[in-house]
Amino acid sequence: MAPRIVLIDYHKGNLLSVARSLSDVGAEVTITDEPDKIRAAAGLVLPGVGSFEDAMGFLHESGVAEALADALARKVPFLGICLGEHLIMEYGDESAGGYCAGMGMVRGSVRKLDGSALKVPHVGWNQLELTESGRRCPLFAGVEDGAHVYFTHSHALDDDVDEGIVAAYTSYTRRFASAIWDGSALFAVQFHPEKSSTVGLRILKNFVSLVPGGRP
Repeated sequence: MAPRIVLIDYHKGNLLSVARSLSDVGAEVTITDEPDKIRAAAGLVLPGVGSFEDAMGFLHESGVAEALADALARKVPFLGICLGEHLIMEYGDESAGGYCAGMGMVRGSVRKLDGSALKVPHVGWNQLELTESGRRCPLFAGVEDGAHVYFTHSHALDDDVDEGIVAAYTSYTRRFASAIWDGSALFAVQFHPEKSSTVGLRILKNFVSLVPGGRP
C-alpha cells in the first residue's frame, strides 16, 4: 500500500504541483483543511506561498494549527515547504504591522531578505551547503553537497535558529538556513522540491520513504 500523505490546504497557493510530485514518487495524497484528517495522517506536508499573517489566521481559526501540533507531538513525519517552513517558527516579520506569531514548533524567527544589493525576491536556482547534520539527515540521502534547488521567496529564517537543527545553508543577500531537521520526524525547507528537478524528486522520495508504508 502506498504511504498516505496529507497535504495541508490553507487556501493560499496552488497545491497541485506538490501533490503531483508526491504522487510521482509513490505517495497517496489527500489535500485537506480538515483537522480530523490531519490528526489521522501518516505523513504531513505543509506547503505554500503568500502571507504569513493570513495563513496563520486561517490555521488557528480552522483548528488546523492545533491538529498539526497534536500530530507533530506524536512524531508524525512532517515536511514544511517555503511558507510552510516559516509558519512553524515562533515569529515572522511578514505582516504590515511587524512581527506576527507563528505556530512556535521550532525556536527562531523569519526575516525579510535585504534587497539593497541583490534583487528580492530571490527567484531561481541556488546551492545547498549541507551541514554535518544535513549529511546525516534522511531527507538528503543521495543528495550531494552543493546540489542546486529552486527558490522563490522574499523572507528566510533568521540567525536565531539553533545551528544544531540546520541541515543546509544557502547564500543570497545573506547566509540563511535553507533546510532544518529536528533529528527526528520534522523537516522543513526554504526551497521548492517540486520545482527542483531530479534533486527535488529525490528529496520528496526520501520523505515519502519515512512515512509508514514508504520504501527507500
